[in-house]
Amino acid sequence: MKDFPYSESKDTRSGFGAGLLELGRTNPNVVALCADLVGSLKMGDFIKEFPERFFQVGIAEANMIGLAAGMTIGGKIPFTGTFANFSTGRVYDQIRQSVAYSHKNVKICASHAGLTLGEDGATHQILEDVGMMKMLPNMTVINPCDYNQTKAATMAIADYEGPVYLRFGRPVVPNFTPADQKFEIGKAVMLNEGKDVTIIATGHLVWKAILAGKLLEAQGIDAEIINIHTIKPLDTEAILASVSKTRCVVTAEEHQFNGGLGESVARLLAQTMPLPQELVGVDDSFGESGTPEQLMEKYGLNEQSIVAAVQRVLARK
Repeated sequence: MKDFPYSESKDTRSGFGAGLLELGRTNPNVVALCADLVGSLKMGDFIKEFPERFFQVGIAEANMIGLAAGMTIGGKIPFTGTFANFSTGRVYDQIRQSVAYSHKNVKICASHAGLTLGEDGATHQILEDVGMMKMLPNMTVINPCDYNQTKAATMAIADYEGPVYLRFGRPVVPNFTPADQKFEIGKAVMLNEGKDVTIIATGHLVWKAILAGKLLEAQGIDAEIINIHTIKPLDTEAILASVSKTRCVVTAEEHQFNGGLGESVARLLAQTMPLPQELVGVDDSFGESGTPEQLMEKYGLNEQSIVAAVQRVLARK
């Protein structure tokens, strides 16, 4: 099992803020819109340098999406920012009609996704957003794992023509991917090659998968670990190449089973290579108030749950 040293932990939303600032300096067509959550989305540095390219719409998320769609007609590349719950559930009709159906070049950037929003509770947490967005034709769905990858993804999507949903979070997590990485939309990242089981993880669960790999190594289990930062389009080639070798797979995500990464992998396997799969995620439940750590433990989104899923899938292999 490879080592993945990290010098610090950072929140992925700060990676978005850093990427947006860099884009402001390099791409004059990039503009930013926010629904009254500038501090939470780490947009402050962009606003200081480019106040004329920032639009504060207030608590009016549907209006924000409409404005962003209109700006693309003039050649602008709008990045919208608010919590993931408000970026999707509150404005789904506007995204469907004005962005996805119309194939507008809007980048929907969503912070505070999943359970790790923590104490704000179920009304602000969202565990359905990936499913909602991946079902929309023309929509690309990206869920990076740490600060560096979120910064790289933010910059990469500006060069991509078409609607994008970029999902990131609030808590600090180990920052272990390279600062100079090349982010390729739709291309999985092989973290550790192994022969016994494939672990496919996304977002905050990628680091948990690495920790699980260490625990499994101590049990004599050689895990192949893949970081799926792009859920749609899915890197089917990388997944099938891995699973054809290991003959079983575990998926891990901070999302509902329904509509998430695990469901996409299950469909792929059912259509091409039926093999045992176990899922780590939330099983048809809303969240609740608690610290991120408490919630991740209660809902089974940790390395111990991944290890248990590996043991179950190996028993079915």
